[in-house]
Amino acid sequence: MVESRSRTSANVVKVSKDLVFKHLEKNSFLKKAYEELINDAEVKALLHMSNVMAVKRLKYNDHGPVHANIVAGVALELLERLLQHDVVPNSIKDGVVDNLDYVRLIVLYGALLHDIGNAVHRDMHERIGALLAKDILDRILSRLIKDRSLAYLIRQEILHAIYATAYDVRCLSVEAGIVKIADGLDMAEGRARIPYKLGKMDIHALSALSIKSVEIGEGVKRPIAIRVFMNDSSGVFQVEYVFLPKLRTSGLEHYFEVYIATPLGEHRLYP
Repeated sequence: MVESRSRTSANVVKVSKDLVFKHLEKNSFLKKAYEELINDAEVKALLHMSNVMAVKRLKYNDHGPVHANIVAGVALELLERLLQHDVVPNSIKDGVVDNLDYVRLIVLYGALLHDIGNAVHRDMHERIGALLAKDILDRILSRLIKDRSLAYLIRQEILHAIYATAYDVRCLSVEAGIVKIADGLDMAEGRARIPYKLGKMDIHALSALSIKSVEIGEGVKRPIAIRVFMNDSSGVFQVEYVFLPKLRTSGLEHYFEVYIATPLGEHRLYP
């Protein structure tokens, strides 16, 4: 066992499909941006086809609208927590934008669009997704940002976030790292990010199905603690082989602690 700290409802949130709306309700610009993207006919079609390809044809887990919303909510939550700990987003640090709402927009759109490449194929879907997103972003960002040059700069940050969700790609921005980590945290109740064969009771399926919930809270020695609750220790496989590789290539790994809680107790898995 490791040291623990008291956790209150004020500083702990549960990963869920509704988390994104908590952040949208507090920010009218972000809410408008969400509605513009999520109601776009092409985006709707791509998210739908991502599930046709991934679930119906490849027998993988969900990669559609529900997953997109879960990742978006987690990403915005992680961003706000890192900002509270004086982490400077790269788009601010490098002079790309000068407004935190634009940082939030990059994270939101990167999260919502990160899996649209699955509408073509699972193979290289991160690269395909970045290519598909280009024209979508040109169209939608023009409704939100009057400065065309600024819109193009923001577009490139979003495309990087989409591309960098690949396991073997190192994130070059805080924003991309946040999206990548958020993607890995959608693993409760069988929603794990290893695309296990549905109905096939191998280690991937058993591990995914054993995870019951994921919480984001305050760390003991680092800003953010991730707690993964499981009813069987097989869920550790999911955390070690799905989530931790994403965390380690995010560029943000030194801000996180990862705990697993099983019927036998809780212990720190990372660092």
